[in-house]
Amino acid sequence: MIKPITTEKAVRLIELNNTIVVEADRKESKKKIKKEFEEMFKVKVETINTLIHANKKIAYLKLNKNNPAIDVATKLGMI
Repeated sequence: MIKPITTEKAVRLIELNNTIVVEADRKESKKKIKKEFEEMFKVKVETINTLIHANKKIAYLKLNKNNPAIDVATKLGMI
């Protein structure tokens, strides 16, 4: 399950780096997170970076230039 993170830093990353920040289950792999996100929003993810924080996995999904992150954030209700 993917849940968007809507902190100030996350919104800044959307605007500056075309990156969406989401929270995922700690046991999910990068490939599974990427596949689930791409299928859910019909976008192409270029890179994914993850980190474990407070027993949760935080994923930074950098989108392809043809898919603006601001559009995905609007669909999610983040902006």
